[in-house]
Amino acid sequence: MEYLLDINLTMESFVEVKCEENDVEVKIEMPDTDIEADEKQDNVKFENMEYGIPVDVKFRSKTNVFPPKRFLTEEKTYQCEYCYLKFARKSYLTGHQRIHTGVKPHQCKYCDKNFADKSNLKQHQRTHTGEKPHQCKDCGKSFTQKQHLIHHQITHTGQKPYQCNDCEKSFIRKGSLVEHQRVHSGNKPYQCKYCEKSFIRKEHISQHHRTHTGEKPYQCNDCDKSFTQKRILIEHQRLHTGEKPYQCNYCDKSFTQKNSVITHQRTHTGEKPYQCKYCDRSFTQKSSLLKHQRTHTREKPHQCNDCTKSFTRKASLVEHERLHSGEKPYQCNDCDKDFARKSYLVEHQRLHSGEKPYQCKYCDRSFTHKSTVLTHQRTHTQEKPSQPCRLPQESDCESTGLLHIKEF
Repeated sequence: MEYLLDINLTMESFVEVKCEENDVEVKIEMPDTDIEADEKQDNVKFENMEYGIPVDVKFRSKTNVFPPKRFLTEEKTYQCEYCYLKFARKSYLTGHQRIHTGVKPHQCKYCDKNFADKSNLKQHQRTHTGEKPHQCKDCGKSFTQKQHLIHHQITHTGQKPYQCNDCEKSFIRKGSLVEHQRVHSGNKPYQCKYCEKSFIRKEHISQHHRTHTGEKPYQCNDCDKSFTQKRILIEHQRLHTGEKPYQCNYCDKSFTQKNSVITHQRTHTGEKPYQCKYCDRSFTQKSSLLKHQRTHTREKPHQCNDCTKSFTRKASLVEHERLHSGEKPYQCNDCDKDFARKSYLVEHQRLHSGEKPYQCKYCDRSFTHKSTVLTHQRTHTQEKPSQPCRLPQESDCESTGLLHIKEF
């Protein structure tokens, strides 16, 4: 069975074909070896190394990259016992039959994943070793797979041949255009098998599935933490290396994450792109907007499993749950006291250091706690508090963490 495919390997380094007899879709990737062809256009036949499906490929005149001669189809003497396709080599037949049997004999030595094809195993293991053998000649960046290098090299030319009909955006790869057009159409073809959520991109559903399975395949080499996404691992590793590649355009601060520098720069520009739909307040971060809007809706989505209390923020729920568990993870380095909240520890440590960061704006007195300076300032403004404090001294309030309010 042959498939006539018209592709341009300058733009796309793989093609997808579908076997009509057994309804199996496979991806034919460009081999790692480049061979320049004398002819501007030709038809060649080569076989997918993983599944052994013969493909008749027509190359456009734009490209001079062809598969090596060892991929040309020879006499087909090996027949599949399941679907009766014939193959030129026994190894092709063996690889093809794994479609039917589901056998994945090649196991990763770093994790428990298995693969049907040795080349796919090799590519996967590079995610563990960090090996990137395919290097760009223009900028020196390296990649784990050749098709990633090919896509990257187009960024140097500035060419984006795939343009969206609904907006002005254009893309380097056709696959990126197809994914983008789903934003306009609302099509979300990838549905979660554990819940009702669906997604535009395949990698997004893979990441989402891990929230159900708990899988964290990306592990830090410097500590025992692991992560659901490679991007999060890279950002975490910067905590060990101290690398902060994203620098503010307005000051000398730098950040480990791109989102952090974008959010920070809004403190300089005053930009607040996230506006509340219930009032006229705006925010620099989407998370801050969502928290604020719960003050209007009274929504408290984070509920305690041990009692009936619920909270607007997950962090508040975590702190509350420590009241039930008795957990106090924050320990003072100067004494043996433990605290349920980090803020309690910070305030406690000021008793050792003598630091009083909160200064009265009416006189020269300073205080350990913000609540205490607010209470003190009422002695200047003559503002009456709603509930008087029964403790006699401010020091008693600071030791207990209570708000001290004097009776007038």
